[in-house]
Amino acid sequence: MLFLPELTLLGASLIIFIISLGKADGDTTNNIAIGLGVAIFGATVLSYSQTGKLFFNAYQVDLFSQVFKTLISGAMLIVLLFGYKLRGIPVKVQPEYYLCMFVSVLGLMMLVSSVELLSIFISLELSSFAVYIMVPMRDESGNFRFQMEAGIKYLLFGVAATGFMLFGMSYMYGLTGSTELSVIVTKLATIWDTPAAVIAMMMVIAGFFYKLAIFPFHFWVPDVYEGASNETTAFIASVPKLAAVAMLIRLISLFSGEGKIILNVLMVCAVASMFYGNLSALIQKDIKRMLGFSGIAHAGFVLLGILTFQITGYANAMYYIIGYVLMNLACFLVICTVSENGENLLIEDLSGLHKRSPIMAFTLAVGLFALAGIPPFVGFMGKFMLLTGAYVEGHRTVVILAAINTAIAIYYYLSVIRVTYASDPEGRASVYPTVLTSATSVFLLAFIVIMGIFPQQFVDYAATVIKSIM
Repeated sequence: MLFLPELTLLGASLIIFIISLGKADGDTTNNIAIGLGVAIFGATVLSYSQTGKLFFNAYQVDLFSQVFKTLISGAMLIVLLFGYKLRGIPVKVQPEYYLCMFVSVLGLMMLVSSVELLSIFISLELSSFAVYIMVPMRDESGNFRFQMEAGIKYLLFGVAATGFMLFGMSYMYGLTGSTELSVIVTKLATIWDTPAAVIAMMMVIAGFFYKLAIFPFHFWVPDVYEGASNETTAFIASVPKLAAVAMLIRLISLFSGEGKIILNVLMVCAVASMFYGNLSALIQKDIKRMLGFSGIAHAGFVLLGILTFQITGYANAMYYIIGYVLMNLACFLVICTVSENGENLLIEDLSGLHKRSPIMAFTLAVGLFALAGIPPFVGFMGKFMLLTGAYVEGHRTVVILAAINTAIAIYYYLSVIRVTYASDPEGRASVYPTVLTSATSVFLLAFIVIMGIFPQQFVDYAATVIKSIM
């Protein structure tokens, strides 16, 4: 049972691989993929309470890892549900697309259980290379050639980030003589602020900064978001970010507040991410590019919880990233549904959506209101608790700058809602979401509201989860 989610994913990948050898039609492939997604989520829930260690203590199954595995599999299932037809993916490569998605999720699940440097590296690369392949898989019937450029950029930036991380791991091994995190934290306890230790740690977390799109490892985001298919972008914008935050919490929690230089670096990265992301998003015309830049800004907010070096801060960061994934998925659900042939959407393409599809317009509005930090949605409570936690720890300058960024973000989020509700369709076709898409939308909206109205229950449980690894 300890390895049940991973074994289920391996089995699902094998089934999809066998399908890829034949000539199954698109509907059959999609139905099987959704069925396998449900099985993966079910297996993860069944093993929720399992604890133990595997592979010579390099792999730890605990409450922390099981919660994030459940979140990762759940987010993947939501992407499968609203991306049911894979409108932007050629039918002939859809089995291979699902195979890469399952392999990537397998790597992410392994990542959140890895407590040894080499297992972390292998898991991260397994998840990354599968996504590198997914990005160029896009239908070229609409002359979408920039997916090739996006794939190359994603690969090159990913390889660079991996190089930084691996070099930092070599430093850590040189300083401690071990690759186990428990041994590393003990031996580095007295030298956190030495140049070698700072360089080692910053290089290691660079790999997760890349996944989370933290400044200065953010350059890939706008081009990859725009170049990849809508379904792929939805996956990249949500599922890997859960694993990235999980590993940042695992690594940063090793400090216990001892690394002052690391703290300063995190504060600079947080502020730079917020300003760069929000200011760049102001001028975007493509909705996916706008969400990409806003994702950079939200990653900066997540760092506000992590840089407190407190369980409460980590819990707030965990609460916020879960809320962010839900909000983001709500927006991408609308993009995938409105885009008839998988093409990119400009913000003006959403004109009159409230008349063309009221439920899609409402879903988008709630998602954007939540991202902007407007009550009573999860985005407001998430930002409020992150800012409060950072203020209590004495980071007042960072809190003021983050509050300014919240005001900046409101402008471009509400401008999209204005186009959606305050303009005419101008001859654009009506949108008819399927029952499955509508049900997924209701589910996302319900959780966005519930987590915003009753935040304390979620944060308290997140704190319990964090304590299991402290």
